[in-house]
Amino acid sequence: MKVISTIENYQATEGCSLTIGTFDGVHIGHREIIDRLVKSAREKNHLAVVLTFFPHPRMVLQKDTSIRLIDTLKEKQQLLSDLGVDVVVIHPFSKEFSRQTADEFTRDILVKAFNIEHLIIGYDHRFGRNREATVDDLINAGETYGFTVEKIEAQEIASVNVSSTKIRTALEEGKMKIATDYLNRPFRLCGKVIEGEKIGRTIGFPTANLQIEEGYKLMPCDGVYFIQSQLENTLVYGMMNVGFRPTLEGEKRSFEVHFFDFKQDLYGALLHIDLLELIRKEKKFDSLEMLKVQLEEDQAKCRQLIPAK
Repeated sequence: MKVISTIENYQATEGCSLTIGTFDGVHIGHREIIDRLVKSAREKNHLAVVLTFFPHPRMVLQKDTSIRLIDTLKEKQQLLSDLGVDVVVIHPFSKEFSRQTADEFTRDILVKAFNIEHLIIGYDHRFGRNREATVDDLINAGETYGFTVEKIEAQEIASVNVSSTKIRTALEEGKMKIATDYLNRPFRLCGKVIEGEKIGRTIGFPTANLQIEEGYKLMPCDGVYFIQSQLENTLVYGMMNVGFRPTLEGEKRSFEVHFFDFKQDLYGALLHIDLLELIRKEKKFDSLEMLKVQLEEDQAKCRQLIPAK
């Protein structure tokens, strides 16, 4: 899959089937739309193109800086690639961009920039300055400019919206199975292993400390999780603490992973951690010895959850 940073960098050498959206999480509702896009493109011998935006429009138009995204841009790109998308265009969203009229957007972007032949869009999609235009306007424009519009009906859009809401709520409450069901995959945290305080190894639980750079990434509730990761082409299980380490008077959220039966040095490595189940919420212990006892119990619970080979 080709990733293009702005609409201006897209070279329309052939016609395309296109859909538009933020697609945060690329969850089961989104997958229905993407599957339809890819199928349409293959049938029509088009490129399957996704137009998405960053920052999220709500961050720009509503100053909603509290919004957090289920996936980082890199994670989203990989998920779209896995679904068969040919090109994803990530356009910088700005107030200036939002002020285009519907006619300008249709003519200058859909027709001239993308050479669109088929558009897949939700029934309630609105676009153009002040969200002035509807899907019916797109259908009329398609008749003028020579592209077709496939409208996604209300019940399918409802499934997309419900999925997003349920995923966010589930992650905030630590209900990982619900999040996994709606994402059709485990929720993932990705980060580089950095040097920590090395306190874990003094009580028999050495950890890989992750640095997650994307501040807009949605975080699950603080606690201890049963996790899995691919290390050196092997699926490895372990447990991960997400939180402020109250026993050690931590001042910022940390991400500490203890892998079972894996001893290699991971400093500097980029890890992809799948959170499978919340074992317990984070809590403060009166001593490191009491923390060690709890971690041993956590490890026993996690090992019981490892699937039989």
